[in-house]
Amino acid sequence: MSKQNNNLKSLDQFVDEQYGKKGTIERDKLEKGYEAFRLGFLLQQARLEKGLTQEELAEKCGTNKGYISKIENNIKEVRISTLKKIVELGLGGHIELSIKL
Repeated sequence: MSKQNNNLKSLDQFVDEQYGKKGTIERDKLEKGYEAFRLGFLLQQARLEKGLTQEELAEKCGTNKGYISKIENNIKEVRISTLKKIVELGLGGHIELSIKL
């Protein structure tokens, strides 16, 4: 017979308790930070999948290694036009954007 743990929470419940409901200042800060982190992580994974160093990617898209590093590490925000160059020229891919309301 298994004992049920009533203290278990879903991730959504935990985030709601720790950062507030969607639309609150703290929750918005968390979600904005997550999106920036996610973009850098996605770029890094795509670069690694292509077998490129940061320097090689930078050369292909006309920027420098430091800039690529800052984007991947969520230190620098990237403009959509620059992101497009990195993805298309540097990685040989394309960007799909969507807006959710």
